[in-house]
Amino acid sequence: MIDKKPEKPVVLIVDDSVENLQVLSFLLGDLYSIKIAKSGEKAVEISAQLPSPDLILMDVVMPGINGFEACRLIKENPVTQKIPVIFLTALNEVTDETMGFKIGGADFITKPFNPEIVLARIRTHLDLQAERRKTETLLNILLPEKVVSELINNGSYKPEVHDEVSIIFCDFVGFTGITSALSPELLIDELSNLFSEFDEICKRNGVMRIKTIGDAYMAVCGIEREDENHADKAVKCGLDFIRFLHIRNGEDQLPWICRVGVHSGSVIGGIVGKTRFAYDIMGDSVNIAARVESCGLPMRVAVTEETRKRLKQSYSMEAMGDVSLKGKGEMSLFLIDPFQS
Repeated sequence: MIDKKPEKPVVLIVDDSVENLQVLSFLLGDLYSIKIAKSGEKAVEISAQLPSPDLILMDVVMPGINGFEACRLIKENPVTQKIPVIFLTALNEVTDETMGFKIGGADFITKPFNPEIVLARIRTHLDLQAERRKTETLLNILLPEKVVSELINNGSYKPEVHDEVSIIFCDFVGFTGITSALSPELLIDELSNLFSEFDEICKRNGVMRIKTIGDAYMAVCGIEREDENHADKAVKCGLDFIRFLHIRNGEDQLPWICRVGVHSGSVIGGIVGKTRFAYDIMGDSVNIAARVESCGLPMRVAVTEETRKRLKQSYSMEAMGDVSLKGKGEMSLFLIDPFQS
């Protein structure tokens, strides 16, 4: 069973004083879903449980590990490190406040506190948390998870060499004729529907879409994490593209016919641009994959010898022989039966 996030934001109140817990629970109970911990140890434990807190109100002076140490442990855990922690404490020295911010606290409020100030600070940090999540959601659509993490934590991403990946290129046959026959609105709508389904197919197969250029669709497997089955997943993805189009063409008046090419090897992955950046992959393997697609046959997946020898699953294949790839010389290509199970 999947734990659903409560409609109200979840606030974890951490204090060893029952009276303080009661006061804060009464103050916040109508606005937020409340969790309670009476020690730093319990706070660390509860913060990692679902539904995870959206914010933590943390006392500092407590038996066992104090609030500073509890905060440090929460910030060291990748699962909980993004939860904002507001220290609510009787400590009022500048050194205490400095320590709170140094270990990752989001705010510092001294007791006795003004209820309106506490409510305002909580609301501010929850709003900031909501905006951060929106930003991360958008970035995760555009970029690999690892790249998003690097950008958020370090402000930059260092290009990486990925030695074992499989690149997919797909484009549509007769696209120039289709563009002249359709209105701009209908053309964009058709491509949007097609590529949205391709995105879902990629997601199901553990493949990542890199970009589209006109009617060309480029994806890769093995970038987000090392995957010894990258070749199989890329081929399965290409076959699913074709199967989807066969079904769609049987139900739609406008038929779309594609070619798919897959090549395996190494690529460089990195952020391109500064003001309008995008994640991209480059290298000889990318160029070969594009050439393989252009030399393939309609509604078939063409693969290179480099991809064929990495496949762990048995496929029914037809050898195309040595095919001259523009700028790459001759390479052995193979066509995979699109109707095998």
